[in-house]
Amino acid sequence: MPDIQAVLLDLDGTLLDAFTPIVRAMRQTLHDFHLPELSEQEIRRHTGKGDCSMKALFGDDHEAAVQHFVQLHDEDYLTGIHPLDGAERLLQHLHEQHIPTAIVTSKGQQRAEVQMQHLDWLPLVDCIVGKVDGRASKPNPASLYLAADALHTPIASCVMVGDGIADMQASVRAGAYGVGLNHAFSTEELTDAGAQRIFSHLDEVHTWLNTQIH
Repeated sequence: MPDIQAVLLDLDGTLLDAFTPIVRAMRQTLHDFHLPELSEQEIRRHTGKGDCSMKALFGDDHEAAVQHFVQLHDEDYLTGIHPLDGAERLLQHLHEQHIPTAIVTSKGQQRAEVQMQHLDWLPLVDCIVGKVDGRASKPNPASLYLAADALHTPIASCVMVGDGIADMQASVRAGAYGVGLNHAFSTEELTDAGAQRIFSHLDEVHTWLNTQIH
């Protein structure tokens, strides 16, 4: 067990349910590009698998479809979003205990910042590392390295908490300690992706972190 000194947190599906605008934009994009419909759960799983899954979904139309999806998503990406149970309690605790904390998300940097501000969460984290042009997204480990550097903490002393396959794959590749939430993916799927601990609720993550960070 590593000496955990900092916490990296995924955003969508981990702290925040922001899937209302994602599902709306995805369904419209699939319709507009004459692609098969997907259920909300299928869309959540595609999101949790990272960019490679979206490329496979859109095929040869990937670039145009992603651009179309982003345009639709950005028409209204604050309506329908809400914190997941236990998220604010965890963030408040980490902040009050002065534990370095970063958001590491494949969501666009500006969108992540706006949604965090909307929830009054910006003061509770030390940095946000989101997607910008030229920055690889999870499962590539680049964003985890950037977050660890910003927190002045060795990546091996960081725990990465996320609900997606891409989160756990990025943890393994970076050398962070991966903690999975089995919301959209099964315990077996997360374990296969590299999760070293798996919980079903953020309050369980909160309790476990209390035993690991002193």
